[in-house]
Amino acid sequence: MTQATIVMFVSLILLLPGLGCGQDYAPTWESLDRRPLPRWFLDAKFGIFIHWGVYSVPAWREVTTGRYASYAEWYYARVMFDRENGGREFHDRVYGKDFEYRDFAPLFRAELYDPDLWAALFARSGARYVVLTSKHHDGYCLWPTKSPFKKGWNSMDVGPRRDLVGDLAQAVRRKGLRFGLYYSIIEWETNPTHRTETGYFIPKPLVDRYRIPEDRYVDEHLIPQLKELVLNYRPAVIFGDAGEWDRTAAEWKTLDFLAWLYNRAPNKDEVVVNDRFGKDMPGKHGDYYSSEYQDAESVGAYHPWEESRGVGGSYGFNRDENIDDYQTSEALVHELVDIVSRGGNLLLNVGPTADGRIPVIMQQRLIDIGGWLAVNGEAIYGTRPWDGAARNRKRDASVFFTKKGRDLYVICTCWPSSGLVVHGLARKEGMEVGLLGYEGDIPWRFSSGLLRIEPPDLNPAQVPCAHAWIFRIGGVLQGD
Repeated sequence: MTQATIVMFVSLILLLPGLGCGQDYAPTWESLDRRPLPRWFLDAKFGIFIHWGVYSVPAWREVTTGRYASYAEWYYARVMFDRENGGREFHDRVYGKDFEYRDFAPLFRAELYDPDLWAALFARSGARYVVLTSKHHDGYCLWPTKSPFKKGWNSMDVGPRRDLVGDLAQAVRRKGLRFGLYYSIIEWETNPTHRTETGYFIPKPLVDRYRIPEDRYVDEHLIPQLKELVLNYRPAVIFGDAGEWDRTAAEWKTLDFLAWLYNRAPNKDEVVVNDRFGKDMPGKHGDYYSSEYQDAESVGAYHPWEESRGVGGSYGFNRDENIDDYQTSEALVHELVDIVSRGGNLLLNVGPTADGRIPVIMQQRLIDIGGWLAVNGEAIYGTRPWDGAARNRKRDASVFFTKKGRDLYVICTCWPSSGLVVHGLARKEGMEVGLLGYEGDIPWRFSSGLLRIEPPDLNPAQVPCAHAWIFRIGGVLQGD
């Protein structure tokens, strides 16, 4: 056999499905679900979500109790025409009865937007990835899309007059963070729905004026835009949303898109996709499952998952929220601990103002989380849930557990002044106990299958951090 023949033979073998260095995925769930999740997402644990767009101009929705009830990014669909919760009265009084939602776009100027400043803040927070809304349900695009249906309704044509997505992508990556994109599958001005009595999210005359023809929406707008975002910005995360409300993944042609993404896209080895691209997907298909404001508590820990929420009750900036409507730094650290201990990631949202500023109180929360992670990050990043956690948490709900290699981390959201007992361990040679951020010795003893840890008496100057304290039990597990 000549050398040329050998080269030809090897080349043909590499082109066969399932052989060679790559893996071809067919547009079926049986095939797509076999794709291994890129490990970076499992290890990252903490990301930043950003809801920013035309809705950031009015930035108002009455704060009420209940999950999802204060989402200001829903101004178009849930405030402008709502007479029960003061939305219509607010809009008419502040902007006028004849002021349409699209009239907000020229006021979305982003004149103080500094993507490098944002990226530096996100890096200080300890986040490992950032996800920006490229297009929310109002259909306004934060990049100069080539879609013929978005002329005059994107950030290059009206408002900021710049590529908001591209600018942030570059800044985030310069800080060593991964960059991802949120993309709404549906648009209020186009897609009918079963979720309202009228069948549409906004008044029908507005739908008739602005809609993209239903028979052209998927093939000429949705899929081309998704591919455009992938090819232009190579996102590490694609957070689809609202595709699960009314149509199946097949109707949205999600399976064909994912097969292209996993097989041919330039970011195919890095990208992860959530489970909201069809009503048959949530909790069943997708690289990871997604919940928001704890609306799917059962998503973890046997499949990768992510919980998203705002610092307050809204994703988009809401001027009706005040200090008591925002979570404290302590509460957010505790939520991060809880989610990570169950195998998930926390995607914490900030809502910038229309001029491009991240509210200072949100910045403060991020800096506090970053300070805590600077001390305790080894117990968060790259960790996995511990099988013995449930047994121990029945005895003390303020104690959480993560593991990495042969080390077990015991995370206390209340200082265990009376001592700490861990059940279900077997003593190993070389086992040791320490408190993260503290260099002193930690007294402990092991007997009858119980590890008893005696926390040190510390004065305020010696306490390594606020909010939660972590004891590392080194060398006690078998390892991965």
